[in-house]
Amino acid sequence: MAPLQNDRLIKALLREPVDVTPVWMMRQAGRYLPEYKKVRQQAGDFMSLCQNPELACEVTLQPLERFDLDAAILFSDILTIPDAMGLGLYFTTGEGPKFERPITSTNMVEQLPVPCPSEELRYVMDTVSLVRKSLNNRVPLIGFAGSPWTLATYMVEGGPSKAYETIKAMMYQQPQTLHLLLEKLSQAIVNYLSAQIAAGAQAIMLFDTWGGVLTKTAYQEFSLDYMTAIIAQLPRAYEDQIIPKTVFTKNGGQWLELMAASGCDCVGLDWMTEIENAKQRIGDKVALQGNMDPGLLFAPVERIEQEVASILKGFGLGPGHVFNLGHGIHQHTPIESVTVFIDAVHKLSKPYHN
Repeated sequence: MAPLQNDRLIKALLREPVDVTPVWMMRQAGRYLPEYKKVRQQAGDFMSLCQNPELACEVTLQPLERFDLDAAILFSDILTIPDAMGLGLYFTTGEGPKFERPITSTNMVEQLPVPCPSEELRYVMDTVSLVRKSLNNRVPLIGFAGSPWTLATYMVEGGPSKAYETIKAMMYQQPQTLHLLLEKLSQAIVNYLSAQIAAGAQAIMLFDTWGGVLTKTAYQEFSLDYMTAIIAQLPRAYEDQIIPKTVFTKNGGQWLELMAASGCDCVGLDWMTEIENAKQRIGDKVALQGNMDPGLLFAPVERIEQEVASILKGFGLGPGHVFNLGHGIHQHTPIESVTVFIDAVHKLSKPYHN
């Protein structure tokens, strides 16, 4: 396998020396780009775009044509697995994803199939292969999945939630039912991510979007234990290349030590967590990814550069930092601000790597 022309991301995730801090953005392929909107319109709707490997590949690569990014991330959605389980995923404007048949009973969980990556989710693997080929070793490709807890939350609530009443009622009233669902999802995720790696993904990320709504005890039992088990079952390397794994729990800053002990190579930080504090707590065990507030991309140029400098200073000298936003980029973000942000990371990080 030919070496990567730009391997900063992989090196940083493995806490190896780099020339400058690598940077990519969550949701970097998306609605803030006019070229994305054009392809989305061509596809018809969001899931049709996800399920068309040629178009999904095109939008995956779009941000790399505009910005000096150090990685591509697969254009897909965390809900591909529940969709393949037959719950009837659909999207409504302004309300996000919904399921026609949310999980309401133990019987429904028992009947859920574990989807096959080469069959029901073949379109994702075809996209991974196509993106990897199209990148031609320019930068690494990140594959991903939602965490079991996050997927279960959507499946039981039937869509996004503000209070998480239905999933928490199941967690406290029928914990055995929820564990059965989480076990099925974990197996599906292991199969799915292993197939992404075989198709060409060079790093893996687990998005635990809703882990931060739990207590510490519930987080450990219903979220982190399952992510830890997934990491343990994924291949450590593929074709002699180590495949680094990142765990990101939104609002999980109080549990950094627990996350760092999960077997991951990197812990993702949201913007509510001070990177200096995170570095002191776990930075000698794992790499750190993050963590600028996406809202800062609406600020004047000088303020964006000031924030980049502040985060770089907070992390300090040495390897093990992947610069990112603390969550996905906002839809109405000015494109010029993204250029300023990415260029500032590369320019201002040089002194930290000499």
